[in-house]
Amino acid sequence: MTMWEIQFEKDHHGKPFREGFISGEGPIPEEQLTPPGISPDPPSDLPPAGQREFLRKRRLLAKVLQQLQASGLPGQEQAQTFMLHLYRRNCRPNTLRAYSGAIRFFLTFLRHTGKDHLEALTRKDLEAFLEHEQDRSLKATTVRSRLVLVKALVRFLIDRGVVREEVLARNISIKLPELLPRAMDPEDVKQLLAVGAKIRDRAMVLLLLRTGMRIGELLNTTVSDLNLRERKILIYQAEKTQVGRVVYFSDDAREALLAWLAERDPHKQQLFYARGRDSLGYTAARVMFQKYLDQAGLSQKGYSLHSLRHTFASELLNAGMRLECLQQLLGHAKLEVTRRYARLTDKTREEEYFRAMAKIERGEISGHYRRDREFPAVSQEAQPLAPHG
Repeated sequence: MTMWEIQFEKDHHGKPFREGFISGEGPIPEEQLTPPGISPDPPSDLPPAGQREFLRKRRLLAKVLQQLQASGLPGQEQAQTFMLHLYRRNCRPNTLRAYSGAIRFFLTFLRHTGKDHLEALTRKDLEAFLEHEQDRSLKATTVRSRLVLVKALVRFLIDRGVVREEVLARNISIKLPELLPRAMDPEDVKQLLAVGAKIRDRAMVLLLLRTGMRIGELLNTTVSDLNLRERKILIYQAEKTQVGRVVYFSDDAREALLAWLAERDPHKQQLFYARGRDSLGYTAARVMFQKYLDQAGLSQKGYSLHSLRHTFASELLNAGMRLECLQQLLGHAKLEVTRRYARLTDKTREEEYFRAMAKIERGEISGHYRRDREFPAVSQEAQPLAPHG
């Protein structure tokens, strides 16, 4: 495994991607940062945040293309074409990083199997890659994510006649366990909020808990996105769906936010930032949250920053909010995703269970449990079904 792959595995396993490891051989000279056919300047009508996003994505693409070109991996030219395709589709930087990493792992695997060009790719190669990733004891979600990204590359190459159609004639997938969202227990929430946190940190935790924002969305929030009078935050582009939405915050979150606004540097654009910097990174936010979990005695419960979003959803459903309304607040593209929280917080099912169990414990049920003697026995010899009609 190359140093690039080792660093990728270390940084990406369960965490958002970082741009630093993409560079490989250090910073690229400014004149090389514009890939072929890509405009070097951001559109003039973009807001400042959009221009920063444009430049960051352009730099990332250039580094990814340079890394692929220098890799000597089979299919690196087709991979570069695919990455340019994703860029032109306006994929987010994190999406480009994810594709870049998955493709590098896949092409490296193919090289180890003796493949030197993608025209010879077969379905067995994809299945062998899937088994290889599973054998590395990665999480099922990680394996599935890489498989999905690699299949997107293969479909792109099928459309262009590079790979034969039969490679994906039948779908290749991995079944994921249907886990319940990990929401915080109400008493644990009280313990966490009782910790003497810094003003900035308390405002962050309460906003995540009361808005249901993803941590990336909160870290990207600027002061201009905030409406204190109406107690809402405008998310112009969601982290996952790229669809904008409005979220609202409670009185206690507003008080914590006002305390932070009175202390923060008014010249900074980002709502939250680290000391001496203009922004705050995910790693710093995660370390901050873990510190308060430790202080609250909750470090062994498996909570993460995303647990605050799960807690937000669970508490609103318990309070009677409709699923359709919660879906909009969470920014879910499909109602089925939101419906997971209903399995976690279905008070009607809970009440019916305990009501029925109370009858059982009091001995108030009657009847006998026996095999119905009138029920015909099933023959040991299988009988063919009669034709319909």
